[in-house]
Amino acid sequence: MISVTSPGSFEKTTKFMHNILSGRIFRVLDRGGQKGVEALSDATPIDTGETASSWYYNIEHGRGFYSIIWYNSHEDGGSPVAILIQYGHGTGTGGYVPGRDFINPALRPVFDKIADDVWKEVRNG
Repeated sequence: MISVTSPGSFEKTTKFMHNILSGRIFRVLDRGGQKGVEALSDATPIDTGETASSWYYNIEHGRGFYSIIWYNSHEDGGSPVAILIQYGHGTGTGGYVPGRDFINPALRPVFDKIADDVWKEVRNG
């Protein structure tokens, strides 16, 4: 038999675990998802504005993970326009339009804010 004793309290650990399991983290992730949509929309190069207004997100979770996934529903001929802008694409006349990295710089501060907010929620409740 194994026995563990502690002269202290597990109150902080119990509170930390309760905060993780309480589901309040979803509110933080939801706010972060919306902030990401706003940042991506603001950063998307505008021609018609359709790509900028087509961002949305989903929160997914499974055993041991939570994810915010951002999507853009605007397509041209079956190709996702946001990806064509981000990475570049060939033209119908043999030319090439170079990519413009707008997604990563837009989301970097959002990621930092989400990480800070999740940690505060889990730590403080």
